[in-house]
Amino acid sequence: MAAETTKTVKKTTKKTTKTVKKPTRKLVIVESPGKVKNIKKYLGRGYEVVASVGHVRDLPKSKLGVDIENDFEPQYINIRKQSKTIKSLKEEAKKSKTVYLATDPDREGEAISWHLAQLLGLDPKEANRITFNEITHTGVENGMEHPRAINMDLVDAQQARRVLDRIVGYKLSPLLWKKIRSGLSAGRVQSVVVSLIVDRENEIRNFVPQEYWTLEANLTSMLDEALSEVKRTFTAKFYGKNGKKLELKTKEATDQILEALKGSDFIIDAIKRGTRKKSPVPPFITSTMQQEASRKLGFQSRRTMQVAQELYEGMDVADFGSLGLITYMRTDSLRISDEAKQAAKEYITGRFGDKYLPAAARSYKTKGNAQDGHEAIRPTVPSLTPAMAKESLTADQYKLYKLIWERFIASQMADCILNTVQVSVKAGEYDFKASGYSVQFDGFTVLYEEGKDEETQEDGRLPNLQEKESLRVNKLAGLQHFTQPPARYTEASLTKAMEENGIGRPSTYAPTITTIISRNYVERDGKQLVPTPLGEITTELIRKHFNQFIDVGFTANMETDLDKIEAGEENWKECMRNFYADFAKALEEAQKNIGEEKIVLPDEVTDEICEVCGRPMVVKVGRFGKFLACSGYPECTFTKKIVKEMPGECPVCGGKILEKKSKKGKKFFGCGNYPNCTFMTWDTPTRDVCPKCGKTLLKKAGRNGKIYCSNEQCDYEKEDGR
Repeated sequence: MAAETTKTVKKTTKKTTKTVKKPTRKLVIVESPGKVKNIKKYLGRGYEVVASVGHVRDLPKSKLGVDIENDFEPQYINIRKQSKTIKSLKEEAKKSKTVYLATDPDREGEAISWHLAQLLGLDPKEANRITFNEITHTGVENGMEHPRAINMDLVDAQQARRVLDRIVGYKLSPLLWKKIRSGLSAGRVQSVVVSLIVDRENEIRNFVPQEYWTLEANLTSMLDEALSEVKRTFTAKFYGKNGKKLELKTKEATDQILEALKGSDFIIDAIKRGTRKKSPVPPFITSTMQQEASRKLGFQSRRTMQVAQELYEGMDVADFGSLGLITYMRTDSLRISDEAKQAAKEYITGRFGDKYLPAAARSYKTKGNAQDGHEAIRPTVPSLTPAMAKESLTADQYKLYKLIWERFIASQMADCILNTVQVSVKAGEYDFKASGYSVQFDGFTVLYEEGKDEETQEDGRLPNLQEKESLRVNKLAGLQHFTQPPARYTEASLTKAMEENGIGRPSTYAPTITTIISRNYVERDGKQLVPTPLGEITTELIRKHFNQFIDVGFTANMETDLDKIEAGEENWKECMRNFYADFAKALEEAQKNIGEEKIVLPDEVTDEICEVCGRPMVVKVGRFGKFLACSGYPECTFTKKIVKEMPGECPVCGGKILEKKSKKGKKFFGCGNYPNCTFMTWDTPTRDVCPKCGKTLLKKAGRNGKIYCSNEQCDYEKEDGR
């Protein structure tokens, strides 16, 4: 039998390799969730847009977080409340081919991009940083076309500011706890701003009024008696004697001149006619926007910036789609793009005509220490008028957009031309003067005029007068006056002072004012800002031991150093070394000399009487603001809320009307007999009563808010001031 041969068959198995699909989409990270929808729409498919919701890393709250011995190295940690956002950002980055960092176009935004790069393992030297000056299709397109590396000079300027502020706050605050009370804080910028307000209050207290007099002549021209007497009558003010200016300081001196003028002829000695140009003001920067919104709209700085942020991030506007309505709102640059100038020119020509255009497009010079990275605040689409946008905006958004739009368009318009006339009137050896104007061409004023912090009396119109004309004297009157102290700061004038003195930067004005008020160093009295006893004592203590560090000039020089760091002209660590050498010496001296004895803050005694023991109640400040407490503490621990009583009476039950706050902090007015009476209103009660039914009149918000009757059965109403 033949041997069997066995054939071995080798089996081969095919291995299938699974190919991993590489991510193809691009991720864009912005700061605010409000921008996501619009930017995503402009970028289209292939892009994902997410928000970091502000900072993702910062210095720790529980310790200094700056290694002073290791050349001021900051010890950043992930912000705990941002843990979900951080996790989500990391997941989104893993799923993306490219990550673009599109945080705000300023120092703070640059620093956030750098922190995001550290967190997500991105190379800061790669071209992954983009900025959007405006949230429009063009603005987003331009930003995407010009990616760049993270600007480390900008980052270092922000780091220097953050580390400086942390060191000052962390080292000074314990001295305040030791001397005054725990929980207080000092700040490199906030303490300087409080000192400005304290100094102004001391100026007012120490002001000694000086008496002075003016003398006015009410005169009537007899040339054209066909005109009404009102139109021929004007007021001339006393100037001096024999052409030399003379000041009247006493009643005796004024009466002496009045006696000498009896029976004198008042004759026009000279008439000087001319023209004067009024040019428009530049478009807004952050500080001027805050000032003008305070003057004209009654907005606090924080409210202005919140509304401006909303306008920048964008919304759906009928017939225009979804877009950002204004350019970036944190800027001190007055630069305007050529495209924006052209768009303004086209609008002005179409709406007002060529005569309202200047000879050449206007440009405005940015201050020397300003950052010129982006434009002034302007509408992104100048042809989108406030009236066209109104239905798509909230009341606040409409008011601020109208202000920004009008200011920008007016800034590109022709001058206003005024015809001026100055009249000299002779009465014996004494001189009187009158001046007036008429508008020859309204120019930009047809649209917009800047508000003023203090109202000034403008010269009015004068009748048609002739030289050597004799005038009828209707009345001669001497008026007593007293010099006035400087006005307290308002948010508008304080912002202006911060800008002029180089204290802080556009992004810090509003937060600083909010901080000093929330920490009870300053309080509002209407529009005025008044230092509290705490603010005054704290300022005095810091001045005594750290005067050079809350000096306005020193703070301005620090801002200049930060600008130099941003420009790459100075090293931020070197800046810290220079600062800390002097600061550490002052700190050591203060700790030796400050003493153990606490400063007792004086209590503000009120007319309220304690319901338990009958002692007077005093105002105290706690975690949630001011409250009333018995002056007999600790024997008596009775406390109660502070309520503000408004003028007028409840139209339902006749009870008192009290100012109250909703859960969200919005002010309203309600009956003091609540819950037995549920009357409430958002509108302000006035002292006036309805001429029809005798009930309290209410006033709607706004400068020209309607006044109407609080009685729902009564239809009486009137416009404010009429």
